[in-house]
Amino acid sequence: MINLAKPLSNVIHVVVMILGLSFLTLPAHAQTDSKDVDAELPKVRILTSEGAIELQLRPDVAPQTVENFLQYAREGFFDGTVFHRVIPGFMIQGGGFTEDMARKETRTPIKNEASPTLPNLRGTVAMARTNAPDSATSQFFINVAKNDFLNAGVRGAGYAVFAKVTAGMGVVDTIAGVQTARVRGMADVPVNPVVIESVTLLE
Repeated sequence: MINLAKPLSNVIHVVVMILGLSFLTLPAHAQTDSKDVDAELPKVRILTSEGAIELQLRPDVAPQTVENFLQYAREGFFDGTVFHRVIPGFMIQGGGFTEDMARKETRTPIKNEASPTLPNLRGTVAMARTNAPDSATSQFFINVAKNDFLNAGVRGAGYAVFAKVTAGMGVVDTIAGVQTARVRGMADVPVNPVVIESVTLLE
């Protein structure tokens, strides 16, 4: 009579080894896929009078918002605008006024794409708007703190995050700490203009 116990034991051993190797390679594939996704996301550099800030955009979550921002950037709309509202411990806002605090004419407002997937954490970038949810145009702000109350569903529609700072957060913190005053009826305006010199897409 043939003894099947040993051959069967060998087969089981081989199967277990193959399965073990498969599980070991799964995290590596997941990590590689994550890096590939990051590499495909567009990046921009905001050159300011205080230094450069680099952003990674998220068209996978906020496609219309990202395209709107990039269109303004391609047109050179942001060049010569300022961070006109600066509140330490909260955020810095820009992209809509010139150095003499003249409001620039913008395109049609876009739909609010605020999502729980992208909360307003320190270093994230979101669209500024009026009390109307779908009123964002060119102005954006960079969170210098975790601002949960700006998230979708907390106090209404929320503010749409569409990017995060990947380099230059020190520049953001420097801007957040500049001296401000009331100018033309607007509060929290830097005494010395913080100019956005250019916004360019990085290849």
